[in-house]
Amino acid sequence: MDTMRDRFAPVVSRLLDEDPRVAVVLAAIGTDGFAGAARRHPGRVVDVGIREQLLIGAAAGLALTGLRPVVHTFASFLVERPFEQVKLDLGHQEAGAVLVSAAASFDWPAGGYTHMAPGDVALLDTLDGWTVHVPGHPDEAETLLRHAVAAGDDKVYVRLSVQADGQALPVDGRRFRTVREGRSGVVVAVGPMLHAVLAATEGLDVTVLYATTVRPFDGAALRRAAESAGTDIVLVEPYLAGTSTAAANDALSDVPHRVLGLGVGRRELRRYGRLEEHVAAHGLDARSLRERISAFLGAAVGRVRSGGCHCAGRPSRG
Repeated sequence: MDTMRDRFAPVVSRLLDEDPRVAVVLAAIGTDGFAGAARRHPGRVVDVGIREQLLIGAAAGLALTGLRPVVHTFASFLVERPFEQVKLDLGHQEAGAVLVSAAASFDWPAGGYTHMAPGDVALLDTLDGWTVHVPGHPDEAETLLRHAVAAGDDKVYVRLSVQADGQALPVDGRRFRTVREGRSGVVVAVGPMLHAVLAATEGLDVTVLYATTVRPFDGAALRRAAESAGTDIVLVEPYLAGTSTAAANDALSDVPHRVLGLGVGRRELRRYGRLEEHVAAHGLDARSLRERISAFLGAAVGRVRSGGCHCAGRPSRG
């Protein structure tokens, strides 16, 4: 299966052909994928070199002229390094852009800590008005990229990862999707965490919600799920643990509830290792998730009754 990033350049190249407003801004990374598009649209494919602050500034300038810039590099260079420009050049000037990251939290361990950005979504949460998409499959990434570019002049972040679920689900760029129904708790799986969450909760009497658009947070879907499954909530996110706990608390602010945020820990892992080792070290593999979810939900989680789970859109086994 190709990766989400493999889809990025072909999809956006087609959008360049289809929509004269679309422009692409790069910082040396990913330029090969746009060689053909650059020849066809030399004024709308811009490579600023290894200058990430300029990357965002140039995108803001293009947006202010009426174009729809799509900006791409590794997450650490797209959100963290030029954060002041994201805050001021885009946010303060009310200039819209589509930021598309690669490498996610720790997708390329050999690149070292400079290429890891588990805090990217939490950092964008300090700013106003960002839509954040976290696809879990290349097909979903393609759909959400198109949603992002078509979103008027909004500020949108699309977080691509080499981690992926084995099967795509229909996504609409807005709502959480129910993939399993239970009565003893709600587990929200974000993007590429779904396959591990489904394996971890196999046989447990819990509702599983699937989130590929996490900002705005679909509080209404969480409330509906909690009405039948109870107000013990577990969030499983592929970035900094606890990033969405405040949003979940806000959604349930008028009822007693508990929230557990699982994700990437704050401790820096200094042995680069392999991707799978980072997943396990942060407790995001299926076995660790099952232990942590079961411990939080306690006796209430039970086993699914003899009738089995009620699943929507995907078999119960991830």
